[in-house]
Amino acid sequence: MKLAIQVMAVLAAVLLTGCVNKPPKPDNPYYAPVEVAPQPNLQPVTGSIYNAATARDLYGDGRARRVGDIITIALEESTQSSKSSSTQIDKSNSVEVGAGSVFGNNLSAFGNPLSASLGSESAFDGQGDSDMSNSLSGNITVTVHKVLPNGNLLVRGEKWLTLNQGDEYIRVSGLVRPQDIDEANTVASTKLADARIAYSGTGSVQDANVMGWLSRFFISPLWPF
Repeated sequence: MKLAIQVMAVLAAVLLTGCVNKPPKPDNPYYAPVEVAPQPNLQPVTGSIYNAATARDLYGDGRARRVGDIITIALEESTQSSKSSSTQIDKSNSVEVGAGSVFGNNLSAFGNPLSASLGSESAFDGQGDSDMSNSLSGNITVTVHKVLPNGNLLVRGEKWLTLNQGDEYIRVSGLVRPQDIDEANTVASTKLADARIAYSGTGSVQDANVMGWLSRFFISPLWPF
């Protein structure tokens, strides 16, 4: 009994260690905007006010195409899934061993015949259902971190909203095809390749929606009962 208690204490400590996660913080360097290095002035000074190194295309479409450009991601995520499973197993065994005989006489012990019978029954009935749906809509403006050789853009960024009961944040990263960017310099999140989209929060409201570590232990596979 003492050993069982010690084992349960060790498992609880391991689970507690795995459940302690540091809350995310803003200004993550991974999502920070790219600092574009200043372009050197390679043109000779001719007295003209035009500089090709810092010129802006007044007749361009305004779409992001270079490292450091900004682009708006329209969040249009919607998922729905359902799953149902049912398992039922029954098993029964019965074994009977009759009394043996020697020279026509039944074997007995203390006046009782030497016979035995064994029987066992087991049954398992399990059922599970899962139904989940999620949706996320909104906008987040991110920056271009890299232009791939094929022209695709690696974009990522984050947005933090400070509320009276905590913070909410959105983090987005993925690959964008230039032809998927519309005239408003916006692309739908459904067209992001290798997309990583995170939406969560911190603070008392978020903490109230998280199950405690002890409750999670009792419903985890580590709980043997």
